[in-house]
Amino acid sequence: MKIALLGYGKMGQVIERIAIERGHEIILKKEEHNSFDGLENAAVAIDFSVPSAAVLNITKCLNNNVPVISGTTGWLDQYEEMVALCTKNNGAFISSSNFSLGVNIFFEINEYLAKMMSKLDSYSVEMEEIHHTQKLDAPSGTAISLAKGIIENSDLTDWTLGEASANQIHIEAKRIGTVPGTHTVLYNSGVDSIEIKHTAHNREGFALGAVIAAEWIIGKQGIFSMKDVLAL
Repeated sequence: MKIALLGYGKMGQVIERIAIERGHEIILKKEEHNSFDGLENAAVAIDFSVPSAAVLNITKCLNNNVPVISGTTGWLDQYEEMVALCTKNNGAFISSSNFSLGVNIFFEINEYLAKMMSKLDSYSVEMEEIHHTQKLDAPSGTAISLAKGIIENSDLTDWTLGEASANQIHIEAKRIGTVPGTHTVLYNSGVDSIEIKHTAHNREGFALGAVIAAEWIIGKQGIFSMKDVLAL
């Protein structure tokens, strides 16, 4: 299939390689200073750009009837606008904080654990995420998704980067070297600790998941998630 890459940084380049290995063709590599020419000829678009470009990229795709997979985070305050546009245009759209197959399994484990831990008042929960120094948003979209998974399955109501109140989850966001992404959820009590952790070794997992999602969405209409793609 013909793929438009919206954002051609390190992730875009890994996606390109994996897509070509899987028999696909890249017909557009959209960077800051070139145009969207040719987008309308794409079977699907994959957006791994920057927060300031994501909404325009997604809008262009939906207005050109091109299904779009977006892995860009930091723009989700406008997510509902994109959902409305997708619905209006009978388009197809997946936005995920993390396309890694392993991370999406981790999301499921996190929610299941949160449900069990919500019955135990003696435990408090906190999170840590570590990424490379070029990552623009903090906390990561993945960390926010993990926090939401806990909140939906407990009495907690919010997350914070600062000191947490009784109903909040503290997230420690670290930016170190070239770390692709490490996420830890930690439950502490006076007698023990329970920890679950996902460590990405490189960008391959994110890129492969995005290409699999792009393959899956062809011929579909609606707003989907990686749960749909992986039938979780």
